[in-house]
Amino acid sequence: MKILVLNSGSSSQKSALFELGPDAPAEPITPLWEGRLEWHGKREILTVRNSHGEKHRVDSEAAVDDHQTSITKLLQNLTSGSTAVLNSLDEIAIAGHRIVHGGPKLAQPVRVTAEVRREIESVAAIAPLHNQAGLEGIELIDKVLPKIPQIAVFDTGFHRTLPLQAKVYAGPYEWYERGIRRYGFHGINHEYCAHRAAQLLKRDISSLKITSCHLGNGCSLAAVDGGESIDTTMGFTPLEGLMMGTRSGSVDPGILTHLIRTGNIKTEDLDNVLNHQSGLLGVSGVSSDMREVLAAAAKGNARAKLAFDIFIHRLNSEIGSMAASLGELDVLVFTAGIGENSPEVREAACSRLKFLGIELDPDANATAKPDTDIATAGSRVRVLVIAAQEDWAIARECVRFG
Repeated sequence: MKILVLNSGSSSQKSALFELGPDAPAEPITPLWEGRLEWHGKREILTVRNSHGEKHRVDSEAAVDDHQTSITKLLQNLTSGSTAVLNSLDEIAIAGHRIVHGGPKLAQPVRVTAEVRREIESVAAIAPLHNQAGLEGIELIDKVLPKIPQIAVFDTGFHRTLPLQAKVYAGPYEWYERGIRRYGFHGINHEYCAHRAAQLLKRDISSLKITSCHLGNGCSLAAVDGGESIDTTMGFTPLEGLMMGTRSGSVDPGILTHLIRTGNIKTEDLDNVLNHQSGLLGVSGVSSDMREVLAAAAKGNARAKLAFDIFIHRLNSEIGSMAASLGELDVLVFTAGIGENSPEVREAACSRLKFLGIELDPDANATAKPDTDIATAGSRVRVLVIAAQEDWAIARECVRFG
């Protein structure tokens, strides 16, 4: 069965094609085909590759508000050009979508219906950067492949096991009754990484206490006890928690009321400031990309160095918090763009976590390629670098609906 996965974001679109049967392996397999679109203002970068090693890349101007047309062209590379792996799109049996926020009603993967769409739309305002993009991906498949089933897999779903003390905010209890609570995000990858860690260590996941660090443009941690999420850093929206690429993470809410009250910012501008002008970009003034921040810091840029130091400080604080929620720590996982590719971040974070029993092997860390263990042989806590595999995890969920 051929499964098309769409991972739709506000500034990127990732797609992958897998061929899986009911006996799909536990370990990830290479997709038949992968495509990625990135939008940088009017600039559009398209990259496509297949499992035969063929690759196609185009850097061009694009209509800013016409992402669906671009995605349609992306999918055409499945059947035409050097990267083609299908004779017809009709060979695709099912489509899976990453949906960031499922709200209070949607947790488990579900077949997309009119009612499911309404529920996704009803919480789109909570995750405006993501849910609308997911809905547009569903609408696109409706047009291109109207007869195939579509499956929605939710980033919030893994965190449905959060205990009340971890998900209820300390505001009026009526907030919780109205659905204002901590949902958590990046759950698809946090869940995958926890199970992958157990595979790599040849341990039963029920015996492991894991802190998973998803560090990319968006960043979050999850405390995973016996395979279940019991704490996480993101909350009602993907804005809470760690410092991120352009997102502030947690700030004193009194700052926001102060800025509004003194007339320094309009309420409608808060979202833009907190989501797009903060984080690594806001502090460094250089970039939201950790690689560029590190390069600037190495050249003596003090604000870039400060941005890195704040990122590590917040990361260390939250790792300690997750370990406290777990009661002890067996495994620390680094995943996603920064987690997989920045030995500097991993080293800086782990250097202050020796009190937890973490001992990093400097050579293993410097040369690490996922999936691997970078702790010393004597480290009480295993430190793993694991490749994010959201597309694979979504494809495996789709098999159950095939």
